[in-house]
Amino acid sequence: MGTPVFEEFDPPSDCECPGCVHRRLVMPCSRVQGNVGHPAARRGLVLAATAATAGTALGVGPAVPAVAAVHGPAVPGVPADDGPDTDGPDTPDTPQGREAPLHGPAGQAPPGGSPPDTTRLPSITRTEIINRAKRWVAAQVPYSMTSYWSDGYRQDCSGFVSMAWNLGQNEWTGSLDKFAVRISKDELQPGDMLLFHNPADPQNGSHVVIFGGWTDSTHAYYVAYESTRPHARRQVTPYAYWKNSSRYVPYRYKGVVAGNAGPVSEETGAADEYPGAVYFGPGANNAYVTRLGRMLVERGASRFYTTGPGPLWTEADRRATRAFQEAQGWSGSAADGLPGPTTWAYLVEGLGRDVAPAQSAGAAGQTASHRVPGYPGRGTFRPGANNPHVTELGRQLVRKGFGKYYAVGPGPRWTEADRRNVEAFQRAQGWRGGAADGYPGPETWRRLHS
Repeated sequence: MGTPVFEEFDPPSDCECPGCVHRRLVMPCSRVQGNVGHPAARRGLVLAATAATAGTALGVGPAVPAVAAVHGPAVPGVPADDGPDTDGPDTPDTPQGREAPLHGPAGQAPPGGSPPDTTRLPSITRTEIINRAKRWVAAQVPYSMTSYWSDGYRQDCSGFVSMAWNLGQNEWTGSLDKFAVRISKDELQPGDMLLFHNPADPQNGSHVVIFGGWTDSTHAYYVAYESTRPHARRQVTPYAYWKNSSRYVPYRYKGVVAGNAGPVSEETGAADEYPGAVYFGPGANNAYVTRLGRMLVERGASRFYTTGPGPLWTEADRRATRAFQEAQGWSGSAADGLPGPTTWAYLVEGLGRDVAPAQSAGAAGQTASHRVPGYPGRGTFRPGANNPHVTELGRQLVRKGFGKYYAVGPGPRWTEADRRNVEAFQRAQGWRGGAADGYPGPETWRRLHS
């Protein structure tokens, strides 16, 4: 079989304004009810739901708790300009770069000017692949077919995969398959890639993403890491993609190896990969227990801890874990209070639902437990939001001494000043990474009002 040719494309979007871009990332976790978002996105949810019912449940890796459809994570609406899935040519104006050395034509060429040896590839673990992808997402690396990031990789989607796999030069989608083996959907694991090939136009119209893991037991949705306009992103995506879904092909990098490596949590020293059941339960005392507790606190389970969280496993850890599992709709052995691979993955990746407050606020002004106003939901705090909760957040930031970025206000419209002040407050709590992104979760809200 001849070597296929692949190309890049700018994945469609319902709206590229900062508010809608961020909404697509945070709304799966929001509890805000009512009419939010663009009408096109709401209409697209019908199409997304249809795609979900067509998903086939497959057994991959560790056992996954059964999740009823009503408890599955919400997903962004199908982009407004995305028509029915077709196999016809589709060539948006987003050309890609060809094979190139790191840092571009003026960079370091392969030894002797020869093509890379695909039989001897650098080894890398799945944890390292995902962590490398996360660094571009966190830095919001802008999409470009001609620019090269500080690490030397081209800022288009094939450069993104070349970077994530730590290849020795910038490949393009016509050459990435040489570094991989073709696999099936049921074999997909984090760190693999999905390629779409469009032979009608070798330099326009196709795309490649890094597979980050399934979001529910139906395997109808997954986390995609990708480089697209305006910048690299992580997004819950219907399998295999928003359009031309039938033409995406799963591949696995030839150099992937087993093992737990790569960056670890700055706060706890615990890595992203699930360490095993032996690290949790009565008698356990290690950094993974601490990290579990901190992730649970950030997802709304702070009320279970009177002290800590800390490295020694306690009944508080079990109760908080069980509350998080039950928030996903799990029951029985799937909600026993002991974190398995799926519970751990949901916490690390920020998937699923947060733990509900002990006493929710039905409206502004009502209070939850400990005289703290009930957390109104993640969707309340996003670019474009305009509501009284944003004003309340800003006032509490000022009272706590974290209002230096306000030139005026605070007011009901969410601004970059709100985000920077929240980030400063989160960092003052000792949080780093995704826990200090400037968008208030339940624990940030609780501490501001405590």
